[in-house]
Amino acid sequence: MREILIVGGGYAGFYTAWGLEKKLRASEARVTVVDPRPYMTYQPFLPEVTAGSVEARHAAVSLRRHLRRTRLIAGRAIEIRNGDRTVTVRPVNGPDYELRYDTLVVTAGAVTRTFPVPGLAQQAIGLKHVEEAVAIRDRLLTAFDQAAALPPGAERRKLLTVTFVGGGFTGVEGFGELLSLATAMLKFHPELDLDDLSFHLVEAQDRILPEVSDRPGAWVVRSLERRGAHVHLNTQLVSAVDGHVVLSDGEEFDSELIVWTAGNASNPVVRNHTDLPVDERGLLVVRPDLRVGTDTQPVPDVWAAGDDAAVPDLASPVPGARTVPNAQHAVRQGKRLAKNIAASLRGGRIRDYRHSSLGVVATLGLGRGIFQYKSIVIKGLPAWLMHRGYHVLAVPTWERKVRVLTVWLTAALFGRDLVSLAAVQHPRDAFLESGDRGHPQRSAGSEATGHVAA
Repeated sequence: MREILIVGGGYAGFYTAWGLEKKLRASEARVTVVDPRPYMTYQPFLPEVTAGSVEARHAAVSLRRHLRRTRLIAGRAIEIRNGDRTVTVRPVNGPDYELRYDTLVVTAGAVTRTFPVPGLAQQAIGLKHVEEAVAIRDRLLTAFDQAAALPPGAERRKLLTVTFVGGGFTGVEGFGELLSLATAMLKFHPELDLDDLSFHLVEAQDRILPEVSDRPGAWVVRSLERRGAHVHLNTQLVSAVDGHVVLSDGEEFDSELIVWTAGNASNPVVRNHTDLPVDERGLLVVRPDLRVGTDTQPVPDVWAAGDDAAVPDLASPVPGARTVPNAQHAVRQGKRLAKNIAASLRGGRIRDYRHSSLGVVATLGLGRGIFQYKSIVIKGLPAWLMHRGYHVLAVPTWERKVRVLTVWLTAALFGRDLVSLAAVQHPRDAFLESGDRGHPQRSAGSEATGHVAA
């Protein structure tokens, strides 16, 4: 039995395993996926999770539910030694161990890129996983409840100040969606008004959304500013100690919520702990057919795709261009990987990966968006509808499509769900603070009696 080991269960890894299940007979190979999470995160939905427009669990696709013939290992790959054909795995519990393979697929994905900014590690939240998106939403909702009980002043102002660092797609979409949520919440808090909100978007470059051209990017800035946001271009975060934000343009303010979306870095196992070839950015060197290596020096039986692979962009007119690390490419690379691996096992034809962009589309909040395909630019409600239409088609499995559509239809009838479940992050607090700890039998008896009476 040939062992196919997939490191990473994100877009590329999930679609590779899913495709191999469909293409390979059970007797041809055993497929194993190593990932610390039991689900694939559909990251384009994370901004809408922060705003409550998408239920958190609907942005996650269960690996076990959809990969029925794949062995799933809950752990993190910490070292790849292709010379020995082994991957060292660190499970959630227990000691590290090694997995052997005949064919290796590296789709470990990128990690959030951070910088040594004072206070950043203690104060900021990322926006790369479902848990982070839920925490951002709950913190904003909780801050509103707390601010409504306070008189105007510095403490209320801090609670209603939100700072996003990073003006890429994730940052701008998350910022726009959260601003839309905050504005909608004002009608449920008569003690507060629009002037109490302070939303800051900080970007080190001279523009946001580098995937779109200059004029649409400038329009997005103007649109956000008309909604009361502050967009700081050519500006860096200098300090965030105790929530006190200091910017390189000299502005300072206190912020209850700081969200860091300033780009990605290659996965540490790829960048630092492998004998596979990597480029100057720490990405795996990949051929157009998604095999690791170069045209003159391929690495046998090793494949890679996704955010930690430098995949040549054959559709780009720019010599030496690499595919953009986004979901559009990762999904299609995963599908091509499954076809190429199956073909290699059977002596079939291996094809190069080539995909021309379908354009870029971003949500900027409920009913607001922007779409660009070459010189065609669509703004506002039509672009927002295109965003929703595209992503409900793109999210894998019909089960997830139906669930997301159901939530959207429910929200259209009844509005957003504005309940904060921030206490979920500390589930034992209520238990530890309640009851008479000195008399456990008496407390248990009275509680049981209470249940009977109810």
